[in-house]
Amino acid sequence: MNALRFRRTAIAVTAAAVLPFALSACGGSDSKKDSSAATEAAAPPASQSSTGSDASMTDKPFGSACASVPKDGAGSFDGMAKDPVATAASHNPALSTLVAAVKKAGLVDTLNNAQNITVFAPTNDAFAKIPKADLDKVLNDKAMLTKILTYHVVGQKLAPKQLENGSFDTLEKGKVTTTGSGTAYKVNDSANVVCGNVPTANATVYIIDSVLMPK
Repeated sequence: MNALRFRRTAIAVTAAAVLPFALSACGGSDSKKDSSAATEAAAPPASQSSTGSDASMTDKPFGSACASVPKDGAGSFDGMAKDPVATAASHNPALSTLVAAVKKAGLVDTLNNAQNITVFAPTNDAFAKIPKADLDKVLNDKAMLTKILTYHVVGQKLAPKQLENGSFDTLEKGKVTTTGSGTAYKVNDSANVVCGNVPTANATVYIIDSVLMPK
């Protein structure tokens, strides 16, 4: 009888000793799973990170002609960002013909006082594509010059993404169309953006290699 009691007591003690270890092992496995799940939840998917990287590609000015922009001073990207658009353009030697045309048309104040606009700015080389006799005629016809210049201005700030397949009203009351992707864009299927997404105090500028003609 005493032997039987001793065996029962031994079994109970053994079970009591083993049970906590079994529960601990199970709990450890679960906690590892919980920890792993938490880690997975905290880590962003790979695609999410790469998307952010792609988006940042056009956060700053881009294009082959951007390399010729001064690194510092009023004509640099930082300098232009502090001035309204007509003033900012006057500090860029590649836009001197455009600036002269804007002054002739009396549009300096109009452009500088406008808010949140986009300007497609033809380079000197773009104006040089126009036969000299024709260019001189336009420069001496204020109404025609104003019509052409205001056709290059859109009444909203355009991000590069919006240019992929866009159609926008201009200050001249016509429309410009844009196509492209990444860092390569065209305006009206004729002008290439050679330095895009340039910020000024009141505008975003896309420098182009051809003058746009309103229809």
